[in-house]
Amino acid sequence: METLYFLIPLAALLVIIAAGLFIWSIKSGQFEDMEGPGFRILMDDDEDMIPDDAKVKNRKKNTQGKSQDTEVTDVTEVKQEK
Repeated sequence: METLYFLIPLAALLVIIAAGLFIWSIKSGQFEDMEGPGFRILMDDDEDMIPDDAKVKNRKKNTQGKSQDTEVTDVTEVKQEK
């Protein structure tokens, strides 16, 4: 019985702390954009992160007949052009 005198106020204190943190997170805008991070992972913005030595080079002829190096990051593009 003596432990209940300790555990009930402790549980009430934890509920008050959790409710305070939840209210703070709502007021600070933590739940405003729930879909953005899910879509952001699908965006292809890692082009700059590919090292230069890992990129496949493809030689294309421009309109003046000179060959020009263009970078192709997808190997399937090179296979389809051959």
